[in-house]
Amino acid sequence: MTPSLTIDAQHRQETRGLWLGFVGVFVFALTLPMTRLATGTADAPMLSPWFVTWGRAALAGCLSIIYLLATRSPLPRPEHRGPLALSLLGNAIGYPLLLGWALREVTASHAAVITALLPLATAAAAAWLMHQRARLGFWLFAALGSALVAVYSLLRAHQQGHGFGLSHADLLLLGAVLAASVGYVAGAKVTPTLGAERVISWVCVMALPLTLPGAWLTWPEQPVALSAWLALGYVGVFSMWAGFFAWFRGLALGGALRVSQMQLLQPFISMVAAVPLLGESLDGMTLVFALGVVATVFMGRRMAAPKRKGSGE
Repeated sequence: MTPSLTIDAQHRQETRGLWLGFVGVFVFALTLPMTRLATGTADAPMLSPWFVTWGRAALAGCLSIIYLLATRSPLPRPEHRGPLALSLLGNAIGYPLLLGWALREVTASHAAVITALLPLATAAAAAWLMHQRARLGFWLFAALGSALVAVYSLLRAHQQGHGFGLSHADLLLLGAVLAASVGYVAGAKVTPTLGAERVISWVCVMALPLTLPGAWLTWPEQPVALSAWLALGYVGVFSMWAGFFAWFRGLALGGALRVSQMQLLQPFISMVAAVPLLGESLDGMTLVFALGVVATVFMGRRMAAPKRKGSGE
């Protein structure tokens, strides 16, 4: 094979990785408006956040059984179970449950600003749980991003007549970010041995003893709009399961450093999608703070890795 053909093949692979990464980010970005569509608002509730949490993970768990059997995946070893259980608590239960309750009170656009901190929170959790050292600049940008989110929350609360204070929904959203970041890092610990797709599949399968009875016990007693059921199907099939396949495959093909920058688009996709899906409107303050948080995420991620010796970085 000639060098030019090798370069072309590598370029096509990287391009495919970028597109798969974008598909993954697009899928995850719709999680916010779809979750709000499923749960409804405090004034017009649809499915309970408890039921959405159990139902989406149960649906993903059933699909995961099919995938694991089809690929003849081996059972996780005993040393894998602890990280998988922590990922289960963070990604399958903690994040969707806290997010669901928060989205009953705030718009998807509002939530997109707060959850834009997730990449920085994940890097911070990796530094803490996996003992990965980060540069001082990373922590400075992490603090700046957190400060921007706090200011946004305070200003929004003041606009709504609640005074200057963090709202209950914002505390739930910050808890969701913390739960997801710890869950991601725990899953990353066993990804090298299990493979990324198997990690999320085993997490969903391990959750079934909780999610199946949980979904049955919280099944809605009143009729619910078809749109809420369709939104639940989306977060169960795509947000909780299929999106990870595209995302992880994109990272592998296109390179983690390049493809991961696609995450910077996620809050803006969430905001734009909320307009036709939920009838929300975009306001200048939300866009400005979203841009600010994304800028801190971009700079913080560039400084997440420790400085190499002998390098000019």
